[in-house]
Amino acid sequence: DKAYKKSHLGNEWKKPFAGSSHAKGIVLEKIGIEAKQPNSAIRKCARVQLIKNGKKIAAFVPNDGCLNYIEENDEVLIAGFGRKGHALGDIPGVRFKVVKVSGVSLLALFKEKKEKPRS
Repeated sequence: DKAYKKSHLGNEWKKPFAGSSHAKGIVLEKIGIEAKQPNSAIRKCARVQLIKNGKKIAAFVPNDGCLNYIEENDEVLIAGFGRKGHALGDIPGVRFKVVKVSGVSLLALFKEKKEKPRS
């Protein structure tokens, strides 16, 4: 049955996060992904290479203008997108979101409570 397959096929380890809830990665490039119909927008995302297994994923960058806090070669913390491995809403093929950038929460940067450390 379905539950048995899920627990015994070992597919959890083949996914980018390999069973964990969050993962760190390095930003390769910043990309804009077009929203699915009937919406029309360019959703700001980042192409990220995970540190632990080298897999490359696309991660959504939430909030207005938060892409400006992210530079290439930054270390970011990635979390799931809330649909257990499925793309969310009108953003095709994006299953992860950015939570922190160089150790500082994106929300804190967005609300200007903290500044990004100079490296």
